[in-house]
Amino acid sequence: MVAPSLVADLVGVAVFAASGASAAIAKRLDIFGVIFVGVVAALGGGIVRDLLIGAIPPFAFTHWIYIAVPIAASAILFYFHPQFGRLRRTVLVLDAAGLGLFTATGALSARAAGVPAVGAAIIGMITGIGGGLGRDLLTGEIPYVLRREIYAVASLFGAVLVLFLAWIGAPRPINVAVTAASVFLIRVVAMSRHWEAPTPPGLS
Repeated sequence: MVAPSLVADLVGVAVFAASGASAAIAKRLDIFGVIFVGVVAALGGGIVRDLLIGAIPPFAFTHWIYIAVPIAASAILFYFHPQFGRLRRTVLVLDAAGLGLFTATGALSARAAGVPAVGAAIIGMITGIGGGLGRDLLTGEIPYVLRREIYAVASLFGAVLVLFLAWIGAPRPINVAVTAASVFLIRVVAMSRHWEAPTPPGLS
């Protein structure tokens, strides 16, 4: 029987791959470029996390399904992107769920590896946003996480929350679920209400 946590993880990987593939398709990259950007978007944050905590080789390189899922998701999007273009809002919502899940598991993994709380929170945020950062750099965009949208801030909040709940003794499944739901809620509300982080005065 497949563990629910694995299913949730792979859904997050597939959604992030779809976001990367969509950005690559918009830049008119070939199929290799689309799949490569999709894989980076899906796995980039987790790979950086593993390198930072000394988990070498990274988890994604030793479990084939973590490579197969983003390749498949990116290839499907390459061939059927006109139909998926109508689901952009759905992808953004699923991306918010993936952001919360990856942030939570990234911070907990770092803490379990002996990283102090502050460093673990930062690694958790990197796990959540790292794939999107790589996607934007590869497609020549100012990274999404550095723009006005409440994205990296939501991830950092989630990393702090998951470590706090772990500190007070919350069971891991409940901790991850509460944190992922909190980050998801912040992202969805921010998108629906168009919340933005402050920018320098005098700039529009």
